[in-house]
Amino acid sequence: MLGGAKSVLYRRAVVVCVSLIACLTAAALAGTSFPATRWFEDITKAARINSKHTNREFKNPYAHIMAGYTALGASVVVADYDGDGFEDAFVTDSSAHGKNHLYHNNGNLTFTDVAERAGVADGNDEENASSAALWFDYNNDGRPDLLVVRFGHNQLFQNLGNGRFKEVTRGAGLYRYLNAIAAIAFDYDRDGYVDLFVACYFQPVNVFHPDTPRFFPENMETANNGGGVPVFHNNGNGTFTDVTDKVGLRQSGWALDMGHGDANNDGFDDLYVANDFGTDRFFVNNGNGTFSDITKTAIGFDTKKGMNAEWGDFDNDGLLDIFVTNVTDDYMREGNFLWHNNGNLTFSDVSRETGTYESGWGWGAKFFDYDNDGWLDLYVMNGWVSAGSESYVPDIFAMLVKPGIDLTDARSWPPMGKKSLSGYEKKRLYHNEHGQVFTEQSARHGLDSIRDGRGVAIADFDNDGRLDVFVANANAEPYLYRNTLPTGAHWVSFLLEGRRSNRAAVGAQVRLTAAGQTWLRYVSGGNSFAGQSSNRVHFGLGEVAGIDRVEVRWPTGEKEVFTGMAADRLHKIVEGSSKNKN
Repeated sequence: MLGGAKSVLYRRAVVVCVSLIACLTAAALAGTSFPATRWFEDITKAARINSKHTNREFKNPYAHIMAGYTALGASVVVADYDGDGFEDAFVTDSSAHGKNHLYHNNGNLTFTDVAERAGVADGNDEENASSAALWFDYNNDGRPDLLVVRFGHNQLFQNLGNGRFKEVTRGAGLYRYLNAIAAIAFDYDRDGYVDLFVACYFQPVNVFHPDTPRFFPENMETANNGGGVPVFHNNGNGTFTDVTDKVGLRQSGWALDMGHGDANNDGFDDLYVANDFGTDRFFVNNGNGTFSDITKTAIGFDTKKGMNAEWGDFDNDGLLDIFVTNVTDDYMREGNFLWHNNGNLTFSDVSRETGTYESGWGWGAKFFDYDNDGWLDLYVMNGWVSAGSESYVPDIFAMLVKPGIDLTDARSWPPMGKKSLSGYEKKRLYHNEHGQVFTEQSARHGLDSIRDGRGVAIADFDNDGRLDVFVANANAEPYLYRNTLPTGAHWVSFLLEGRRSNRAAVGAQVRLTAAGQTWLRYVSGGNSFAGQSSNRVHFGLGEVAGIDRVEVRWPTGEKEVFTGMAADRLHKIVEGSSKNKN
């Protein structure tokens, strides 16, 4: 134990030294222009995906107070829904009669909105507001199905395979009133079917026509009157069963996001819940169809505003770490979490040491290797409401200091009107400097938009080995950034298909070894707030041109080793196709 503590202290000392050097470097670069080395090109208009997201406007006695909560719902989720080899994107709107968009990738960096023809455009009406979405193959037919996450009733659309979808919400057992804000899917019990986890913000009160004004958070730090995380077990026959209590996940935090990953490499994916009001929660998968809340020992209890939960091995030590955005502005100096995995189901926050602590009013964030150097970089969305020149902060302070204030009562909250709160914030692109520190590079690469970013999705939309970025902005047009990194850095991508495992291989870990190094990546089931990235597993290899071995640990627990795989291409790996199994 003592030796482990010394190791952690030594590591932190090294990180601090590297951080100082990086900060000096960043300061030197701060006033520099980099037009010649800008690696992302805004192709939004040329790609024809520039439909504007519109916030929901409520029509109830508390509508003027709820304005801040309507600045949500801008989501983008990526999948190759028609199996043509090119990644497509589903993008939500939130206005009462706004249409959601299914952008079909034409293969030439242009897209066609086929949502109406496909039958998935109508996700908004007077009683339901789209807040997010999720692609997941719930029936293992090899075609990604679509869940539209809503304040109201979620919608499940079955992919029929002919470019069209059929709504099956009621038949699947998912028709329930939930104020849902996010969803992920992974096979928690390893039965071969992905299960559904839904993050709910408000309790299931009708927010369009509330019968009480007392449906707001009970306090700003430890509120425990939110919607929690309902869990739906996939029965394998096209239906789901609510097993929230059975699996041990009953809680009532104000859930904004969830992320799954195998923290201790035992073959069962664990769960991180980011709560806006009330502490974040860490649930370890016990391997028997249940979870245990080990928040106290794993991460400790906090009073921050958890907004995003993303998993990835940022320091290439073979363990999955977690990045969580929080609020950092003029009145809440909370800071993000970068939870370094200590390998024993405990995590250490290294956000300050690595330079990722402060990024503004955070929302979605995603690890990805944008320059193919073998280290996971990080792109962070931020900005709440960008409006007029007046600030909403003094109004909040005036409310909080009132004696006997009842924060659950919506009438206690001041109307936002046309005021701004943490608005016009530049997005943050953190370049990973060999797992020790991150340097901020958004201005250099043209990714420093000041629109109110929400969801971000990463995918190689033109199949050139360079990861592109799709950003959903609240009450504004999205951005599609094409990665134009100069060729030279090697890469490889894998598309996994499960047979005994769930068909999309969600939860599968891939370990690639080359030139004496080993990298870990895995198939995510929708991690990151308001965004879902490609399910292809991508490795940047830098100068390494040859691959020694690729080990896949499937969700069933079986491992396979593949050799003789070439770099600079996409490989498809089917479970059971290797001669090397254990």
